[in-house]
Amino acid sequence: MTDTGTQTDAELVARAAAGSDAAFRALYRRYAKPVYWLAHRLVGTSTDAEDVTQETFVAAWRKLGALELTGESALPWLSTICRFQAANRIRRQQRDRAHTSDALDEALPSTVDVERQVIDDEYFRAIAAQIATLSETDREVFRLCAVEGFGYQAAADHLGLGHGAVRNRLSRIRTQLRTTAKEDA
Repeated sequence: MTDTGTQTDAELVARAAAGSDAAFRALYRRYAKPVYWLAHRLVGTSTDAEDVTQETFVAAWRKLGALELTGESALPWLSTICRFQAANRIRRQQRDRAHTSDALDEALPSTVDVERQVIDDEYFRAIAAQIATLSETDREVFRLCAVEGFGYQAAADHLGLGHGAVRNRLSRIRTQLRTTAKEDA
């Protein structure tokens, strides 16, 4: 049995495309939170963001066979799918509102802002590029703590590092990513 926690995204995608449920679950665990927050930003409500996140991973599962992962991360690919799923949900809700007498939900965006999506896409690419420049240990610290939600001590135990080392590394990584985000804003 291969440890899915140590495999690269490309390896997990290849295994998932070959039918491995465990590999796809590992991809889901890695990227469900960032996909959810992107979905939430696009659709504006927690319920819709949860639905869009699930729809994103269902669509990703169906498209795995055609994916040729060129970068180190599957996040840009999943973000693109998420944007399409969010746009579809918004259009569906607008169509449904037009055919019902329900009051308009003011929290729902009235249109898909293409310019905002392009800016967001560039932002995610810059963050993914910055993450790719990190050392293997720093990428693992980031993945465990920021993506998978491990606590400092749990990540430290998993990686064989000290609690303080994980905390300091994650602080440095977050500072680098914030700097990247400010430069691209």
